[in-house]
Amino acid sequence: MQFDYLVRGIIYAGDRVLLTRQKDGNHTFLPGGHIEQGERAEAALVREIAEELGEAAAVKNFVGAVENAWVDDGTPIHEINLVFEAEIPGLDSSKPPESEEAHLEFLWADLSNLEELNLQPVPMRQCLRSMKQGYKGFWGTSVDETA
Repeated sequence: MQFDYLVRGIIYAGDRVLLTRQKDGNHTFLPGGHIEQGERAEAALVREIAEELGEAAAVKNFVGAVENAWVDDGTPIHEINLVFEAEIPGLDSSKPPESEEAHLEFLWADLSNLEELNLQPVPMRQCLRSMKQGYKGFWGTSVDETA
């Protein structure tokens, strides 16, 4: 089994949220990535956003956590995503920011388009909607209780 400990940032410009997609992928996810051993979650988010976007982010409030599990080529994968609000001053939601990583692209989305854009993990969709309504302390999971 593979276990991934991740941090994700909810970054808004107006009413649109920034999403990430692998250029050859069929789903989107929030900016962020792996937390390295010994690294604080907030520091990992700042580092990941700098690597992906070349921008300095300010990490704000902790929003919640999303657990996810799936099987990829026969390997069970389990991940925990710690989710924070983050800000990057000067981002313009009329055009996607340029990626610093060749395999990634960014796009702006309305909360009504999260299903169409296949935001993963699926509980992240409700996390975003709950956070926009002012609720903090979200916990979502896609892990089957019988597994």
